[in-house]
Amino acid sequence: MNYLAHIYLARHSHDAMLGALLGDFVKMDGASQYQSEIAREILLHRKIDSYTDQHAITQQARSLFASSRRRYAGIALDIFYDHLLAQHWQHYSEQNLQIFIQEFYRELLTRSTLFPSNLAYAAPRMVVQDWLGSYTEFDGVKLAIDRVSTRLSRNGHLLRETITDLQQNYDELNQGFLSFFPDLQNFVTGQRAELISL
Repeated sequence: MNYLAHIYLARHSHDAMLGALLGDFVKMDGASQYQSEIAREILLHRKIDSYTDQHAITQQARSLFASSRRRYAGIALDIFYDHLLAQHWQHYSEQNLQIFIQEFYRELLTRSTLFPSNLAYAAPRMVVQDWLGSYTEFDGVKLAIDRVSTRLSRNGHLLRETITDLQQNYDELNQGFLSFFPDLQNFVTGQRAELISL
């Protein structure tokens, strides 16, 4: 799961959505420096990523990628699943997607004092370039994959080439997502309840 999905799954509060985003920007022990709701969502972010990676549908989806690029399939699928969430948004939320995104951006920037340096760098770009809104189009997937590929120390071209696998298997990956996402939502509900009870 990438930014949009994590934020959607934490949509019950703006602090929770910040925590969901921070999961990609703080180290494993970084949650302890934040208040409880933000910290809980940072921890849940990691659980969501692990659950997604291990789910049978995701494992099947990875097998659709060319063997030379399969090691990068997880990154590509995380981004692509945000695209599919945006495509099917009306099935999961009564709120308009663009309104949801703009409200998130606005609330995110009011919490800038809580940003680690890497998010302080990324957040303004996320807003100005509308990273979340770009997922509504497949070209947004390409842009996001390009962006991530530049951060890889090597073989960035293999990640960029996963676009071919996504395009060729679009329908099957889409059907897999529609089966997987309800499982993820149920998992998140259960895990959040457990974390709150601790």
